[in-house]
This record gives sequence, C-alpha cells and structure tokens, in this order.
Amino acid sequence: MMDLSLRGERLFTMDATLRAPPEVIGPVQEGIRVNFHVTGGRFEGPRLQGKLRAVGQDAFLLRRDGMGLLEVLLTLETDDGALIEARYDGLGDFGAGAYEGFLRGEVPPSAELHTFPRLRTAHPDYQWLQRLACVGRGQVDLLRSTVRYEVYALG
Repeated sequence: MMDLSLRGERLFTMDATLRAPPEVIGPVQEGIRVNFHVTGGRFEGPRLQGKLRAVGQDAFLLRRDGMGLLEVLLTLETDDGALIEARYDGLGDFGAGAYEGFLRGEVPPSAELHTFPRLRTAHPDYQWLQRLACVGRGQVDLLRSTVRYEVYALG
C-alpha cells in the first residue's frame, strides 16, 4: 500500500514588499475588498533564487468573521533570467473583530497566512516546478507593508 503521509521539501523563502497604502475597494457583498500591489522582493531556496517583479497583486477579501481570502498572482524572475508565474489562493486569520475594526480605519498589524502556490514556466531548466503540489506558510506585517512566506513542495 502507498504511504499517504505528508512530507515536504522547502522550495524557497519569499520576502515581498507591498505598496502602501493598499488599494481599498471597500465593503462589497462578500466582505471588504482590498488590493495589495507587490513592489518587489526576493526569493531564496536550495534550487531556486531570484527577485519578485513589481507586477504582482494580492486581491484580498476580509470576511465578516475576520478571515481573509487571498488571490495572488506574481512573477518570479530567477537569477539566471527565467520567468515563473506564481499563482496562489490562501487564507489569513486577522482575528475576531477585524472586519469591524477595518471599517473604523483600524488595520490589523499582522496575520498568519496559509497558501497553495502553483508555479508555471516555459523555461526548460525549471519545468520540474510545474509537477509540484505546494503549500506556503507566511506572515504579513501590515504596519511595514511586508510579507514573508516559506514555500514547500509536498512529496
């Protein structure tokens, strides 16, 4: 029988900077819509290193229960020039009362994030990335407009 336990290999640590202030769309039917635009950053791992291009966006929806839904699209550029699309959905727990606080202009200082990245590229040296199922765990610091993730490939 196949072993179905989860194991992971660290792919990289990613540090991103976000434009401040974020683009606040405001309350919509599902929650408060906020767009965080990536202004740059870096990723470092055993087989993958490079920079984040300043073209990404995190379309964020803060639900009434304080949970945030992330929809992120980034372009990673490796140190040897390969372009990799990183797209992920995820969840962030901003705590009970975060929704009401945000409406009063009180931005939560930080939150823990859990994501599910998918990596795509046309570059022949990085085709192996497209075969991976990935998870990420991170922390956003909204006071400094930064986010850090540890990204793992499940095996």
